[in-house]
Amino acid sequence: MNKTSMLNKICKKILFHLFILVGFISQPLLSQDSTRSINNEAFQVGERLKYRFYYDAWLTGKITAGYGVLEVKEADSLFNNRPVYHIDTEGKSKGMFNWFYKVRDQFDSFIDKESLAPYYFVRKTREGGFRKNDEYIFNQQENYVKTRTDSMSIPPFTQDLISAIYFARTFDTDTLEIGDVLPVNFFLDDSVYISSIIYDGKGIVEIQLGAFRCLKFLPGMATGEVFSKKYPMELWVTDDKNHVPILARSAVIVGNIKAELMEFEGLASPMTSLIELYE
Repeated sequence: MNKTSMLNKICKKILFHLFILVGFISQPLLSQDSTRSINNEAFQVGERLKYRFYYDAWLTGKITAGYGVLEVKEADSLFNNRPVYHIDTEGKSKGMFNWFYKVRDQFDSFIDKESLAPYYFVRKTREGGFRKNDEYIFNQQENYVKTRTDSMSIPPFTQDLISAIYFARTFDTDTLEIGDVLPVNFFLDDSVYISSIIYDGKGIVEIQLGAFRCLKFLPGMATGEVFSKKYPMELWVTDDKNHVPILARSAVIVGNIKAELMEFEGLASPMTSLIELYE
């Protein structure tokens, strides 16, 4: 593999995995019931989170690869006669990354306010020369999803990639013990993906924005040409009801990548994990 091809693969991993997996905390075993009610104190309409993605290697030093914004909106209409959240998510590369691997990704998820299960998901991916548009319609009563090309059965309450982030944030972490392994199931690229996350304890995390008391998780990743270990990433989220992702760090074969929170607003619960905001 030539250097340009390898660099493109690395950039894609940075701006895809960190932008999306930055939100994963955990997911309890899925119920077999046709309905569920989630006690959501983690997010609300009006929440907006902005992240900065970094790439760090001895050849380049630290450079900002791009930015990502996740915003919770009120949907313009009902789905299945039920109120839903509209999760509006976008990721963009910047600077030199635009020169050799420009990224403009847009993800929209419409999820039931009570069950947090998705009804509709749209993905518009623009990464270098790669173009992909996905559209998923979820039937949560009969447990199937319809894509632009197919229809297939799925486990009860299977999430799309974005709704999984927000569902995971609602999970009660008070009973977790170090070493607990938690499943994460989501639908992407016409397939159900099953990954896992290991709980790894608590700590204080300092980023440019400030200092926070956090919970630490190790999300599972596919190994291969870029990631050499199954659990190469450290993910830190606020140790409060919001479970806001604060920092993600990962070692790749030719360097390190990092995503950190830059801005937050409209949180559903007080951020009691905050120790100090830096100017």
